[in-house]
Amino acid sequence: MPVLSDSYMGLFLPADIPARITRFIAGQADFPYIKREETIGAFFIFGKDHGVHGDSEIGEARDLAKRTVEQAARDIRMYASMPNRLDPAFTRENYTKRMLQIAVDSRGLRQEEINERVAGDPTILSDCFAQHVAFYKQEFYFEIFGPLKKYQLPPSLQDRLESRMILLGYNAKNAKALPFASSLEAFFAWLKSH
Repeated sequence: MPVLSDSYMGLFLPADIPARITRFIAGQADFPYIKREETIGAFFIFGKDHGVHGDSEIGEARDLAKRTVEQAARDIRMYASMPNRLDPAFTRENYTKRMLQIAVDSRGLRQEEINERVAGDPTILSDCFAQHVAFYKQEFYFEIFGPLKKYQLPPSLQDRLESRMILLGYNAKNAKALPFASSLEAFFAWLKSH
């Protein structure tokens, strides 16, 4: 199975980001809905269902990670150079358009389930990361790990992450600028609770 079709993206910091996005779309919160001092953490799991095995798949995952980082950098530059795209009404409208696409694709689901899909949608989450980094003129970095070995993982995450590759992105200059011991620490903590 190709790594591309077996990957997954999300935001894990702030931990309540799905609720914040839902409130923002509903008009109950304004932009920016993440504070300047908060850490934003994005993750990409490659080989989510089957792991990443062999040089070919590792190369494919690394290439996909490189393109993901390049796209994030382009999005951040675009938002930074066009501040009107950070206008709350413009952003809410774009999120709402995406929500309508998801609703059409998710016929038969309850509104609560649609809201859950919207708040976890990779397009919205990628925009969220880029918008807030650009809005606050913050630095950012990405780091790739894996394929992860069993001994590198907490016992409770071994079945979920062994042989997977993880790309983590933060709104910080580097890992030393994070408020925790390692790039993986906060991600592992979040994953244990989900």
